[in-house]
Amino acid sequence: MLLLDVTIVTVALPDMAADLQASFSALQWVLDVYALVLAALLLGAGSLADIVGRRRAYVAGLALFSLGSLACGLAPSASVLITARGLQGVGGALMFATTTAMLNATYHGRDRGVAFGVWGAVNGAGSALGPLVGGLLTEHAGWRWIFLVNLPVSVVTIVLTLAVCAETRRPGVTVDVPGTLAFTVFAGGLTYALIRAGSHGWAAAAPFLVLAAAALAVFLWIERRAAHPLLDLALFRSASFTATITAGLLLMAAAFAMLAYTSVWMQGVLGLTPIAAGVALLPMAVCSFAVSAVAGRALQGVSPRWTVGTGLLLVGVGSGLQALVREDSSQWVLLPGLAVVGIGVGLAIPTLTAAAMSAAPPQLGGMVAGTLNTARQLGFALGVAVLGLVFQRSAGDVESLAAGHGAVAGAVAEGLRHGYLVAGAAGLLGGLLVLALVRPTVRPQRAPVGVG
Repeated sequence: MLLLDVTIVTVALPDMAADLQASFSALQWVLDVYALVLAALLLGAGSLADIVGRRRAYVAGLALFSLGSLACGLAPSASVLITARGLQGVGGALMFATTTAMLNATYHGRDRGVAFGVWGAVNGAGSALGPLVGGLLTEHAGWRWIFLVNLPVSVVTIVLTLAVCAETRRPGVTVDVPGTLAFTVFAGGLTYALIRAGSHGWAAAAPFLVLAAAALAVFLWIERRAAHPLLDLALFRSASFTATITAGLLLMAAAFAMLAYTSVWMQGVLGLTPIAAGVALLPMAVCSFAVSAVAGRALQGVSPRWTVGTGLLLVGVGSGLQALVREDSSQWVLLPGLAVVGIGVGLAIPTLTAAAMSAAPPQLGGMVAGTLNTARQLGFALGVAVLGLVFQRSAGDVESLAAGHGAVAGAVAEGLRHGYLVAGAAGLLGGLLVLALVRPTVRPQRAPVGVG
């Protein structure tokens, strides 16, 4: 449910826009604010959960997530929907930050490995099946049900959690509140600046870019001096760690950020139904799930340098293949590229956490996993903003397309083509960084490959 809500919105965007009279930038925020809040609060949420108890924080997160889902489903306007998506992100951060620790405390020995394997498979399926599930719900029940369906799932999960999960804490932990606030301002300011640049130009975005830069400087200053930092900056002295975290950010941007604009094209220009758009995006999900299931076992002895690096290169190539879209193209022109991206994602994601863990001291495992997950969610949020800027500048006025009123097919195809090329470049850059900088290391025993 947590990861499904990152991608489930993509095929419902035209219906949302038409129903709520939402602008293109508002649609970007519907996508972005969830991942952005999730990324901004993830590390701080992990520390808070260590203090108050992981089970208590997880249940609180579920409650907030369900309240946010209810508000999304009842939203009378785009601004209310965006705010409610932010509340979902707060709850999601508490959930995401506690799941690995709860699994680790609940299972032992061989059962722990099986539990993480099952959890990893469910994570992959949740992210990959989002567009298809979103299409089914949007077409047969209405777009509001992509959020309302979370309510019964949340209730059942809260009951199960209280019944079967023991409470765990880690004494002596403090929450780096100033660091969390500074990072939130940085991430939010940067994302807002990029989205504003697309709709109002760079002059209007400049103050927010300055704010983001100042917040980043404050964050780095705080983390260097904090007794219990949110992020130990010494980790970035390792080229392997830096390359892996960068790879996590670029992977999400290159593989997933264009899905929203692809779905808008399929429905606004090609006239596909939400279900048909979800089905057209399914090759990526199928290939990703199949490859990750095989790669997790077959490539145990291979260095993450090669699996993550090769996976990112394939994501870059696949995104480049999708840039073959033309004015008269059907949705099937994207099939080869989607399949190659899926193969790349299936290779990279299962070993990404192992690569980050092996490049850092074992006692910082929780911080490393949180940093990687933060980078991935921030990568998606920034990817949506950057590629949306590229798409909008290339396609021109896309407001009528976003609202499902149709548009000039050639201009939209041009926007998609440029977006895919930038996404492809991001994937290739990430792959080259990993292959050049990540050094072979001994992989940890039973690394939780399902994290994220």
